[in-house]
Amino acid sequence: MFPSRFESWRSARTFVERFCDEAGMAREQGLRTSLVLEELFTNTVKHGHRGGSDAPVWITLTAAARHVRLVYEDNAPPFNPFGIPAQRLARALHEPRQAGGLGVIIANALSASTDYAYVFGRNRISLEIA
Repeated sequence: MFPSRFESWRSARTFVERFCDEAGMAREQGLRTSLVLEELFTNTVKHGHRGGSDAPVWITLTAAARHVRLVYEDNAPPFNPFGIPAQRLARALHEPRQAGGLGVIIANALSASTDYAYVFGRNRISLEIA
């Protein structure tokens, strides 16, 4: 569990890196896992909590034979990052924009499967990263 603050990402990243090392994951898989989590975490802080709060972010990682199962939870307002229509995501790649704005696309592209639910006041994002 980590506070929803930009400065907390360093501790969360260390947690992810340690997990990946201890699980014996390939370097590329560990990097994908860290990148997906960074995008989710940044979106929670920036958009969900409007710059940060002490509200918790829960990160659960499980290693399997060919993937990492990631469950990411926060208590920000409900938001399904995978509920954006594919056509809108595709257009977003080609539209002019300021830096950022690709977090959902990155998380989706790097995940073998995605699931979202709003359960007991929490956004719950479940992913499998190959």
